[in-house]
Amino acid sequence: MGHMGQSAPSPQPLPGVRHIVAVGSGKGGVGKTTVAVNLAIALARLGHRVGLLDADVYGPNVPLMMGSRSQPKVLEGNWIEPLEAHGVRLISVGSISPGDKPMVMRGPMLHQIIRQFLQQVAWGELDFIIVDLPPGTGDVVISLVQTVPLTGAIVVSTPSDVALQDARKAIEMFRQVNVDVLGMVENMSSFTCPHCNHEIDIFSKGGAERTAKEYQVPYLGSVALDPEIRYGGDRGLPVSLAGELSERAAPFYKIARQVAERSEARAAQDANILEIR
Repeated sequence: MGHMGQSAPSPQPLPGVRHIVAVGSGKGGVGKTTVAVNLAIALARLGHRVGLLDADVYGPNVPLMMGSRSQPKVLEGNWIEPLEAHGVRLISVGSISPGDKPMVMRGPMLHQIIRQFLQQVAWGELDFIIVDLPPGTGDVVISLVQTVPLTGAIVVSTPSDVALQDARKAIEMFRQVNVDVLGMVENMSSFTCPHCNHEIDIFSKGGAERTAKEYQVPYLGSVALDPEIRYGGDRGLPVSLAGELSERAAPFYKIARQVAERSEARAAQDANILEIR
């Protein structure tokens, strides 16, 4: 461990884990966790082995959305056993500070927690770990990037101008730390009135697609503003459980297939680079 303090430790791959994909957003309230949770379930349903790491220290909602109330077990050698729900292994900051106590944490403490959640959890063999980041561009992302090599990131935004402005900041931030942006998702895209089936663009849809073009990042698709999606999350039964043929779940499967494809492409690219050297 000789040269401490001179430079940040280089990220170490997690043994047995193929891809680590972060889900971020510039601001809160855009449904980032909804996307992360449904993406994880869709990937699992498509046959991948999936872990979900809730790194949103300010509002860890993953346990609620996944319907998982239990505390993770601590195994021998201080390993933490992930919980399991809907075929996904998960660990959350919320499992450690249960209840409604807000987490007040400083940088170094955050770094410890992120490191522990990646390196001390008995994840086993996984194709994907999806990481639900806190909103904004802060310490947690830096800790994550310093701890493990990320396959890439997904940026979630609503079509509102304010959210898109913040999504741009998130894209810039991932670029600054050399994380490939696998694509953008537009959440709460449009709303279809249940009574007259008329589509209402509450946030003026299409903004995320334009932003993706502008920044030359892939556009992964849009998810409607739909009370059922929120309701599923509130009950711990996310809509992705309905399967790819469900109209509500379909967008998440579309996103999941693209994320899987791009992650594989990314890995192949990295393997080639290594061979050339």
